[in-house]
Amino acid sequence: MSDEQLLKKYFPEIASVKKQKLLELKTLYELWNAKINVVSRKDFDQFFERHVLHSLSIAKFNTFKPHQKVLDIGTGGGFPGIPLAILFPETDFILVDSIGKKIKIVSEIATALELKNVKAVNARVEDISKKFHYVTNRAVAPLAKLLLWTKGKYLPGAKLISLKGGDLTEEIKECKKLVNVHALNKVFEEQFFETKKVVEINF
Repeated sequence: MSDEQLLKKYFPEIASVKKQKLLELKTLYELWNAKINVVSRKDFDQFFERHVLHSLSIAKFNTFKPHQKVLDIGTGGGFPGIPLAILFPETDFILVDSIGKKIKIVSEIATALELKNVKAVNARVEDISKKFHYVTNRAVAPLAKLLLWTKGKYLPGAKLISLKGGDLTEEIKECKKLVNVHALNKVFEEQFFETKKVVEINF
């Protein structure tokens, strides 16, 4: 199935401008990846499914509103932050990573796609002083560690959203919080999503 078909299958209502930007991502990352390896090269055949669609899976359970603030921690090459910023152009996204060369790529891709709602920051998450409506991440660290790093960064009613895989029983127990888990194999038919989950903690 082509990238466009995958997008139409799971997000049929998406506007054409957003669709075009999402479909441009593979080309942009391919160009940058040749210079700095931010996306696993063995993943590139399934780039759209494993990076773009996986990032967008958060939107199956959450709708970011205009002017809300999202902090994407350990963003790496910009996931899930960049695809979500395309989908929610009126929401403000700060994408943070401690590795400068990754943040440079995030910044260049945001500029190429004219994503005015994205700010790429080379920093540790602990050094970010603002508060947010959402904190997102993809396979960055166990929940207990994420909670420690992001302490004091949540506005009232905020949410931590993590893209994770595998058995999370111990990790959830250790974080000592009420956790909502959405199994992505109930939404997406592709094999990649079989063990993938969207994990949420409300504040």
